[in-house]
Amino acid sequence: MAPVSALSRLPTGAKLFITLSIALLLLALIAIGATLQTGRLADSEVRARLRIAANESARNIAIELSGDINALRVAVAALRGDPADAPSCARAQGVFAQQATIGTRFSIVDRSGRLLCGVPLDTRIPDDRDDPVDVRILNHRGLIVTVAAPGGAPIARVVFPTAFLARLVGSGSRAMPLGTALIDEDHSLELTSIPGQGPLERTETVQTDLGLGGLQLRTSIRSAPITSPFLVALLLPLLMWAAAAGLSWFIVDRLLIRPLRLLRASVAAYTPGEVIDPGKLGPLPAQEIRELGDTFRAISRTVALHEAGLADAVVRQTKLTREVHHRVKNNLQVISSLINFHARGAPSADATAAYASIQRRVDALAVVHRNHFAEMEENRGLNLRSVIGELASNIRATAPEGAGSLHIALDVDPFLVNQDVAVAVAFLVTETIELAMTCDPAAQIRVAVKPGDEEKRAKLRVVSRAFVESETLTHLLSTRYGRVMEGLSRQLRTPLHHDPMTGAYEIAFPVMGRD
Repeated sequence: MAPVSALSRLPTGAKLFITLSIALLLLALIAIGATLQTGRLADSEVRARLRIAANESARNIAIELSGDINALRVAVAALRGDPADAPSCARAQGVFAQQATIGTRFSIVDRSGRLLCGVPLDTRIPDDRDDPVDVRILNHRGLIVTVAAPGGAPIARVVFPTAFLARLVGSGSRAMPLGTALIDEDHSLELTSIPGQGPLERTETVQTDLGLGGLQLRTSIRSAPITSPFLVALLLPLLMWAAAAGLSWFIVDRLLIRPLRLLRASVAAYTPGEVIDPGKLGPLPAQEIRELGDTFRAISRTVALHEAGLADAVVRQTKLTREVHHRVKNNLQVISSLINFHARGAPSADATAAYASIQRRVDALAVVHRNHFAEMEENRGLNLRSVIGELASNIRATAPEGAGSLHIALDVDPFLVNQDVAVAVAFLVTETIELAMTCDPAAQIRVAVKPGDEEKRAKLRVVSRAFVESETLTHLLSTRYGRVMEGLSRQLRTPLHHDPMTGAYEIAFPVMGRD
């Protein structure tokens, strides 16, 4: 499965090239095999002719040499009994008379080296063999045969020159020239050669034993040469394989894969709202690719129309939301004005204080709503520094007459929160400040918002001496403020901590970030 998985991850062009290469390579190998088989058949015919010619040449030279050796044996045997046997010497001279015209020489000597018959030979070879018949190659100049009588004397030697031996084996015909050579254990004697043999020509060689003391005849014949037509026939399938695979890959890559790649890049760079124009890619060669490009163009136009409709809908929705926020803001201002109007006509101080308390909470909601409307364009969240700063100003403005020396110190980091958190924090700040004013109108209040112990969380801390444990504080918490503050803490999903020793309220809440 691993090769299949690796192949599936390759580009289409590579897959096509590999597939074509494998398919066409099989055909190329079949063609090469057929060419080599034709060459082998031709070589088989050449080897058959070579065996016939080699056997005929070996038979000719073996018959000639065997006859001459037998003649020498007869002469040696006769001269051993009578060294002055002239008829036996004459018969031996008659045997070699015709061969003497081309350089064949023989001699028969006794144990002391005295010439008994023939001509003196200046050739010296060591007598290191015990065989009565010894055949050796003589210094690449010919062949020397030694025949010894029983007991080692007399000894007959005959030297056959290369020209005589070459005439015996023959040189073949013009259509089938032969290369021949006599070889023994240590030397070789070339008799005939193949004329005009080039470096790329091949030869077939066979060795035939002559049955004369290990002497062999090596015969060579020209085989089918490695010619230009043979090389072309051998290499042409490979060239055709490479050309067909490369040309097929080039055509498919240019006509199919490359246009698809360009079209894919155009689609990948598509941005909603634009229209894909395949015409910018140049002429697309395939009808199917052109139709695919037209399909992408139609789809992109449809998407562009939908995008335009969505953009118009967003604009209308934004306008409608702005109008709703504007009306809510106006309604909160109207409610605040009505509460202020009724507060001025209240029959008692308690009623006036109640109206002021209600107005502070309406103002807290209005501040959050106003800041949310201002931040709505970027949807970044509400800045608590602005919200709490405006709340503090409104609370100072609506403070009762007994709280004229009220001082609210702010230390608020610019954290961003969503509207729900902002409403809960604004009401909680309002409730705690009003609780402090009610307990101790001259108390100093410090409101701080700092980073919390966890990421994306902040901590609200309201500190005042009015929050130190007292009967007044306990009564107000149990009858009025405690339940409201506990409900706001549940809205923030975090417990509200009260430290009665230091006079502080503390609560953690989630934030969106910092401005």
